[in-house]
Formats: sequence, structure tokens, C-alpha cells
Amino acid sequence: MRRVQKKGCDMVRNTTGYNIYAEKRRMMRRDFVKFMSGEPFGHVTVLEGEAKDAPNFPYVTIVIPTLDAYRGGYFPELLEQIKRQTFQNFEVIIVKGDPRQGRAINTGVSLARGEIIITLDDDTRLGNEKVLENLVRVMEEHPEIGMAGVSNLVPKDASWLVRRVMKEVPRRSSKLVDEITESDMAEHPCCAIRKSVFLEVGGENELIPRGLDPYLRSEIRKAGYKVVVIPNTWIHHLPPNSLKKLIKQFFRNGKDAAYCNKFYPQWVIETPDGHVGTFREKVPIWFRWLRYAFRMLKAFFSFKWIYLLTMICYAAGFAWGYLILKERPDG
Repeated sequence: MRRVQKKGCDMVRNTTGYNIYAEKRRMMRRDFVKFMSGEPFGHVTVLEGEAKDAPNFPYVTIVIPTLDAYRGGYFPELLEQIKRQTFQNFEVIIVKGDPRQGRAINTGVSLARGEIIITLDDDTRLGNEKVLENLVRVMEEHPEIGMAGVSNLVPKDASWLVRRVMKEVPRRSSKLVDEITESDMAEHPCCAIRKSVFLEVGGENELIPRGLDPYLRSEIRKAGYKVVVIPNTWIHHLPPNSLKKLIKQFFRNGKDAAYCNKFYPQWVIETPDGHVGTFREKVPIWFRWLRYAFRMLKAFFSFKWIYLLTMICYAAGFAWGYLILKERPDG
């Protein structure tokens, strides 16, 4: 590999056709952020796609927040899948080590050069080699769209536990659509947002540990843009592959939800189970709890034991979190 210098950063060019450069700590302050929490931190790495000689390079910035740049092997696999995409006019900004997903994404966007931002989770598996191409084409052809997501399908090689979780638990998978569909299922594991729109709405909410997707979708709709899922494009975003990890995840999710309900109830937003065009953002808390109890009974009598287990773990985490959690000093 040949090492060169660029804008004060170390850059490495490797044989894969990617350029890599990294800076550590104290990146660019996120002045566009509406609800900011502390200074950015972490290790930032940038990879460049093979179309780096294009006149408008990079047209797309892919932002991937990750704690360990591994995620049980999913993250290295994701990078290999990105290299095989038919669309290559992009840079990839990896923000490693920041436990606040919203802040990590905002840090990445503050460094982004692309006109379109695509967020990926570090455990996302791309459905085929045209995911990026399809997202970019829809964003180019439809200026009224502010955020475009994809379907999340159950992979053929899924274990019995992963398959049951994705089929039983609402929002853990979504149907493939054959036309552009207004939907609440556009989510961070794979979605495209115009950078101008992202900046206009004030970026990600850095104060809340859970509910980032509903918050961002709501702000984009309030700004007058559509939130959609695009046709014939999918990913596999998988739940944990063991009962122990599944229990820990849903307990943690419940605890994080309790934090939001306790300190930031204004950002607790409804999330319908499937693709719908009409969104009701708020319902009374008593209604939510009655609905939750009804769903638990329904899961019990329909023998959806995995779904029932996740609901029990979530409720336990919520109760525990509501009792013990205090507002964070920087939030």
C-alpha cells in the first residue's frame, strides 16, 4: 500500500480500489444539530468507492456507526458487500466507539461530502448488489421524497430462532413492495436522506437512546417531505441469534424506552406495524398499556411464545428503567 497525505489526514490507498483515511477524537462540531448531547468522539475512518474519478465524487456518503467495527462478524461482511455494489460513487464514513447512535451519525454527516446520506447499521446485510443504485435512483427521480428506506426480509439461511423472531415480532421484518410506498418502515439499518433535508430538520436527536427512527421520520414529514419504502429492494437486519442475547436486547430496549418516556415524553411517537400512509403520532399512555396487555394475551393464545418472551423482557426493562434511571448530565 502507498501512503500519501491529504488535508492533514493520513491516507492509505490499498489494492481494493478504496482510499482510507482516519482522524481520532474531537471531529467537527455538529452545529446543525437541534438537540445536541456533548462533544463528538470516537475513531472516524473514511473509505472511498471506485468511482473516485467521477466529476461529482462523492455523490453519496454512507454513514455507519459501530461500537467495535466487528459486530460478531457482520460488519466486515457488510464492507465486502458495499464493495460489490453496482453504484460506486460514494464515500463511507465509519464512526467507531460512540455509544450514542444519533451523535455518531451526526458526526459522520458533519464530515460528509455527498449530496445524499445513506445510513447503515453495522449488522445490516444488503439484499443484492443494486441496493445503493436503487436508493439513489429513487432519490434523484423524486425530489418530494426526504427519506427512502427498504424492505427487511427473513433470509433463507436464518436459524429457527431468528426466523421466528422476525416473523412473530412486529417491525422485525417488512414485506417487499413493488412500487414506491409511503411507509413508517424506513429505518436506520438502510435508508437514504438528502443531506440538505437532514440539515434542515436539525439532524438526529442525540438526547434520546431509543426512538431515533420515529423522531427523524416525524421531523422529515413536518418539513413537508415524504417518507417511503422503495420497490424491489431489501436488506436482512437480523435479531440476536440466541435466547440469552435476545432477552438482553429487549430488556435494554425496554429500559431505554423508559428513559424516553420519563424524561422526553414529547418524543415518544407511535410506530405502526407495517406499511401505512396515514400516521397517528400520539396516543394516551393508558391506551398504549392496555394495547400492550392485549397483545401479550393474543401472543399467548396464538402460541407465539418468542413474541411473548420479548414482550415480557421489554416490560421488565421498562419497569426497572422507570424506577432507577436518572436523566443523563449531558442530556
